[in-house]
Amino acid sequence: GIRMLDGDVTDVVEAKSLGIRPDYIDIYSASWGPDDDGKTVDGPGLLAKQAFEHGIKKGRRGLGSIFVWASGNGGREGDYCSCDGYTNSIYTISVSSTTENGYKPWYLEECASTLATTYSSGAFYERKIVTADLRHRCTDGHTGTSVSAPMVAGIIALALEANPLLTWRDVQHLLVKTSRPVHLRAADWKTNGAGHKVSHLYGFGLVDAEAIVMEAKKWKSVPPQHVCVGSLDRVPKYIRADHVVRATTLASACADHYDQHVVYLEHVVVRVTISHPRRGDLQISLISPAGTRSQLLARRVFDHSNEGFKGWEFMTVHCWGEKAAGEWTLEIHDTPSQVRNPAAQGKLKEWSLLFYGTAEHPYNTLSSHHSRSRMLEISASEMEPSKVALLQSQMEIVEEEEEYTGPCHPECGDQGCDGPNADQCLNCIHYSLGSMKTGRMCVSSCPSGFFGDKGARRCRRCYKGCESCLGRGPNQCTACKRSLYHHQEMNTCVVLCPPGFYSEERQKRCLKCHQSCKKCVGEPDKCTACKDGFSSGSFASWVPSLLFLPFGEAARGQCFELGEVDCAACAPEAPVPEWSCVPACPEGFYPGESPGLPHQVCKRCDDHCLACEGSSGNCVKCKEGFSLLSGSCVTNETCTNADKTFCEMVKSNKLCEKKLFVQFCCQTCLMAG
Repeated sequence: GIRMLDGDVTDVVEAKSLGIRPDYIDIYSASWGPDDDGKTVDGPGLLAKQAFEHGIKKGRRGLGSIFVWASGNGGREGDYCSCDGYTNSIYTISVSSTTENGYKPWYLEECASTLATTYSSGAFYERKIVTADLRHRCTDGHTGTSVSAPMVAGIIALALEANPLLTWRDVQHLLVKTSRPVHLRAADWKTNGAGHKVSHLYGFGLVDAEAIVMEAKKWKSVPPQHVCVGSLDRVPKYIRADHVVRATTLASACADHYDQHVVYLEHVVVRVTISHPRRGDLQISLISPAGTRSQLLARRVFDHSNEGFKGWEFMTVHCWGEKAAGEWTLEIHDTPSQVRNPAAQGKLKEWSLLFYGTAEHPYNTLSSHHSRSRMLEISASEMEPSKVALLQSQMEIVEEEEEYTGPCHPECGDQGCDGPNADQCLNCIHYSLGSMKTGRMCVSSCPSGFFGDKGARRCRRCYKGCESCLGRGPNQCTACKRSLYHHQEMNTCVVLCPPGFYSEERQKRCLKCHQSCKKCVGEPDKCTACKDGFSSGSFASWVPSLLFLPFGEAARGQCFELGEVDCAACAPEAPVPEWSCVPACPEGFYPGESPGLPHQVCKRCDDHCLACEGSSGNCVKCKEGFSLLSGSCVTNETCTNADKTFCEMVKSNKLCEKKLFVQFCCQTCLMAG
């Protein structure tokens, strides 16, 4: 175990704990989270979120780390686990508890993100859980949902032993498919539109170790996850006391985008922004097109906060397996408490839906070719002999499957197919998209970020940063991804336009400056530096604030042949009399706009930065004791605890560019590549 709770629990501590040794650790079991006090709304910070995402993408050699989480023990305080951003995440398996007799324990929190349950403690006369204890002892008094999470972690370990190729999503599908309602007592059991029984107390039911292992042995990986971001509804709706506010949206589930299209649901996330005088008075529900009602939030009597919800994400698994397309309804009910003025109204400011799922049915579409390709990802030399033997036996079973004789997808070529879908073609008419690892499918045209190789009939990925391209080279880009500029003369995508070019923001292009300008900004003739043999005819500067003021509007910033500059012409407009005029910004400053003044001023570069271009954070020269890395000046000090996973989070979140995070091993991480 990792003793992360012995000291201050910061975002950094959480991230390093969740991301430690992802190629060695398969399952992370966590029985901690925000306070279960019935009034807290909190979740993972920036780095912890990054650790979750890194784990499911790269953990277990790309199959995904398994994160198991206790749903919470705030039942006595009326807490609701959807206000816990850890159990409410699509990346975690949230586990609740039931007593030995199948009753709701006094500590249990309800919510729509709970996936399954196990036995745990209950009333004083009911048995508790036997487990290992401190100082090499045993105990028969372990209690709460803190017991249930490690129980499920152990059962998942059995499933992974039976089938080491299970992905993180396969594990969640197995729990949905094999968990059983049995004798669990709950008034809200319902059957969703896909035929699954589900409850806000127990998710899909009691985890069945034997069933999940038996199912894992014959399991085929589910199709790739698609993510569809629904449109944002910004029409405000007032929330009146003792009334129900309804907002509806008709979702196509991204049917027009093949790589985002969600037909069969896994997780549904509702992102809301609500202002309200007392957050605990709110109840929120989501109704799917199939009629399944998920209670996203119940009343919390101890939650007196007037902060409402600001972009908070509620997650439900109750629509698992249902079709995503159709009309979705969000219901908000305000039941005012006695401690609040009932005349004070709340407001639904904006809301949107995020759908996670698959374009094909998860249980019957994978071909034998795809199953074999998943098995080839991990070489036999890296695995234990017992696992190699298991994989070989699984491959033999796959080889003996009956040959498919039905119709092929229209994009399939003349070699036929192993099934009716585009990812089951043996060859393609137009292009093949994907890889052996992610799964290949036939498409009529290549999506953004790819180009069509007609000779190989493959969609090949453009150079990084290119939105569209003519080939794989860095100078074959025809359009760039967001935040990058297209250098039209070089056909490259760049973060900053080079000297002699300026950034045209509307179409994100690098356009050439006037022939006399060495550098310019905003327009081709708005020079900030001149080529040799020219000088600035429209700008002079003031110090110490270094104000740029025009000498003549006609020049418009163009450079003309060297001549005498009359600084006195701009003196009457100077805000401070003692300022003096200089021909250009000195080192340590850059030209920029100043609110309230009609002309540019010279602004100071960031701390530790001796010279910068275009903005305060784009350094080109650093002070002594600092090094220039990616336009930022970072300390030369090194640290010893900058492991690979932590460094990846530091770099991908650009923490070294933020003054508050300079101490996060920036020099060591960035120099490590």
